Amino acid sequence: MDPLTTVILISLAGIFVFGLILAILKRYKRCPSDQILVVYGKIGKGQEKSTRSSKCIHGGAAFIWPVFQSFMYLDLTPMSIEVNLKSALSKQNIRVDVPSRFTVGISTEEGVMQNAAERLLGLNLNVIQELAKDIIFGQLRLVVATMDIEEINTDRDKFLANVSMNVEAELKKIGLKLINVNVTDIMDESGYIEALGKEAAAKAINDAKKTVAEKNKDGSIGEANAIRDQRISVAQANANAVEGENISKVQVADSDAIRREKEAEAERKAIAAEKVQRAMALNEAYRAEEEAEKTRAKREMATKEADIIVDAEIDKNRIQIEAEAQAEQNRRIAKGEADAIFLKMEAQAKGINEILTKQADGFRKLVEASGGASEDAIRYLIANKLEEIIKLQTEAIRNIKIDKVTVWDSGKGDSDKSSTAGFISGLFKSLPPLEELYGMAGLKLPKYLGEKAEQPQKISEEETEKEG
Repeated sequence: MDPLTTVILISLAGIFVFGLILAILKRYKRCPSDQILVVYGKIGKGQEKSTRSSKCIHGGAAFIWPVFQSFMYLDLTPMSIEVNLKSALSKQNIRVDVPSRFTVGISTEEGVMQNAAERLLGLNLNVIQELAKDIIFGQLRLVVATMDIEEINTDRDKFLANVSMNVEAELKKIGLKLINVNVTDIMDESGYIEALGKEAAAKAINDAKKTVAEKNKDGSIGEANAIRDQRISVAQANANAVEGENISKVQVADSDAIRREKEAEAERKAIAAEKVQRAMALNEAYRAEEEAEKTRAKREMATKEADIIVDAEIDKNRIQIEAEAQAEQNRRIAKGEADAIFLKMEAQAKGINEILTKQADGFRKLVEASGGASEDAIRYLIANKLEEIIKLQTEAIRNIKIDKVTVWDSGKGDSDKSSTAGFISGLFKSLPPLEELYGMAGLKLPKYLGEKAEQPQKISEEETEKEG
């Protein structure tokens, strides 16, 4: 196989493989941490195929089969929903306003995530918020209807727990998860909660006043006892401080001596070890440099040998390919020129052969028409060409401009014709007669065209003068 063809085939195969790998990489989708990758289409095998409409992936990746599968993403961004519940009936039939704010998001639990893929895929955040808001409104009214006003107002933890339990159970059905519940304030139309607040405030104020009085009494007694205990404790602390200070000074002196001794010993060992390590490091450095130089020399030698060999091999292959290409081009050019010359000569030969063949056939038929007399046939052909022959004779003198011809008179005084007339007469006589033309062709002029008359012998003027 031609080396150039081999290179082209290898290049095409490489391009095909690269394109295939690129297509496979484009169909391999990775799922970010804040999103859910939903693969839908032909999902699962066997019985699983009938129960699963999609495959949800969080924090992983999947290969999307072209034609059979497609994919979309679900956003895990939390959504804050403001729910201003007004005039909700409590267990006591008292209408209550519960302004609150709920934070929800798409769940990543296995079953709940599948619900989100089936019911929320392709919806924008506003539509999802409205759907969640409707569910929260209904469940919040249900929780308020099962609790008393006192219970809602005083036991907020229980109220929030009931709300979270009911709301989250319904949100899971569409694939959402309740993240946070924040009830800002609770008001009622009758003012019952406000009255309870005033009663609790008055009780708290009275209890606070009583507590303040008791604390003031306890504070006076405690202050006197504290002053006494303070004086005793200060004196004892001063004595203990002096004794402790002296003991500490002795211990500090002993510790300083031991410290300086150990520091000197440690410094001596450190200096010796440092010198030993420095000598060993220097020795290792010298050895490493020696090995590095040897390795570098080998590498440079191998690099130069490789460069020379590779360049020579490339030049050799290039020269060989160019020579083969040039030779093939020369062979094709020579073959094309030879084929063209052969076709041209063959066409010319066919044309000449056809002309001669047709002429021979025509002459043969003409001879047959003349009863086998070839001379009559030739005369017929010459007669057909007679007009052209006469035309050629006249062409010889047609372009002579008579008005430009100058004739010098010889002065002989010929009375019969002038010099100009003699020039014209001689000019026409210079044309060969028709009988001579037939004679040149080896034929005789037919009698119906006339016979050549006997011309009297002319006596030149010089001979007449001599005889006179």
